[in-house]
Amino acid sequence: MSATRVFVARLAGSTVFDPTGDRVGKVRDVLVVYRKSDPPSVVGLIVEIPGKRRVFVSIGRVTSIGSGQIITTGLINVRRFEQRGGEVRVIAELLGRRVVLTDGSGEATIEDVAIEESPTGEWAIGQLFVRRPKTGSSPFGKGPTAFVTWDEVREKQVGGEAQSAEQLIATFSELKPADLANTLLDLPQARMLEVAEELPDDRLADVLEEMPESEQVHILAQLDDDRAADVLDQMQPDDAADLIAQLSDERGEHLLELMQPEEAEDVRMLLTYAPDTAGGLMTTEPIIVSADATVAEGLALIRRHELAPALGAAVCVTLPPYEAPTGRFLGMVHFQRMLRYPPHVRLGTLLDPSLEPVKADTSAAEVSRILASYNLVSVPVVDDNHRLVGVVTIDDILDYLLPDDWRSRDDEDDERLLKRPAVSDQTGSIPITNGRRSGNGPR
Repeated sequence: MSATRVFVARLAGSTVFDPTGDRVGKVRDVLVVYRKSDPPSVVGLIVEIPGKRRVFVSIGRVTSIGSGQIITTGLINVRRFEQRGGEVRVIAELLGRRVVLTDGSGEATIEDVAIEESPTGEWAIGQLFVRRPKTGSSPFGKGPTAFVTWDEVREKQVGGEAQSAEQLIATFSELKPADLANTLLDLPQARMLEVAEELPDDRLADVLEEMPESEQVHILAQLDDDRAADVLDQMQPDDAADLIAQLSDERGEHLLELMQPEEAEDVRMLLTYAPDTAGGLMTTEPIIVSADATVAEGLALIRRHELAPALGAAVCVTLPPYEAPTGRFLGMVHFQRMLRYPPHVRLGTLLDPSLEPVKADTSAAEVSRILASYNLVSVPVVDDNHRLVGVVTIDDILDYLLPDDWRSRDDEDDERLLKRPAVSDQTGSIPITNGRRSGNGPR
């Protein structure tokens, strides 16, 4: 091994390679089992491989840990990981747990765990990095920290019981929303809800957008109405509309009343459209500019960090007002076209004459054909008065066409998914879902 002591929180997200240097996946957790008198023994790693499947990699298959990467023997059982009795996931279940120090000095919270390799090649928990309660009155102060061994603490509650989620959230702070959503779905139900409640509103909104609708509804049901409304405010309007559509009419209307008026207005508008139409799939927040805006201004708008790539692929040009529903829609300008012209050129002179907008009642099947036929990542949506009301992006269409459980499907389902029979609608033959779009072996 290239390291004899490794802190688990630093392993989260580390890349796993096979002996030839090919990427296998990423570390998501470390699995340990308790022993009667000795510190817990490390049995393996939980690794996420392509297809977002989590598999078990025995610690005996790991040949090197260090420099933010793991090297294995290359022999990996790709059966989906299932936690067994007596096994504990360090990041998901141990970090954030309260312990009592055996020297009588009080309690502490586990913030990190160091695993160590013995001369015989076995790995076990070596040290705990703990934080004691703060002693000062400052609201920003933190308690002192210390390194302790396993035999210097005893757990305050039964092993595996959920504790504070703060450390777990900090550990996964760099994960993309889709990866964090997948991580939360793998947690025990109580732990998942605890972490969801501790996430900031905007982070929880991003995570909910990546979850199956059944889990979205379950988590939202555990939040009080004010917090739920705040989270919905942070979601993309189309995703918020999809979620509210799954709630009872009474609670959905109540949450809409608690949301910010401008956000609620967008969601109410989306709810008026059928789910299998452009209006039901679109987002109401494209980039909208005037015909007098320059290339420099357009590029500055698509450069924003928080903007989704599909929305940043083009800007919409309209007459005033410049918020959906806008004035008359004039056309779109793709970012590649903007890159070909000097910064002072007016966007009104660069409109794509070949791109026609679709009506809000255009079928999802027709929108998908337009995107595919013209190699587009978004298409504008207008009302009967030719006012821009939103855009449908390629990810909106993919979410609609894929089955409801696509996030949890295994790789072996992919071939059946691609070859499944299509369902016919009035405009052609294309897979259709119901309702609003939805979103290990012996060791």
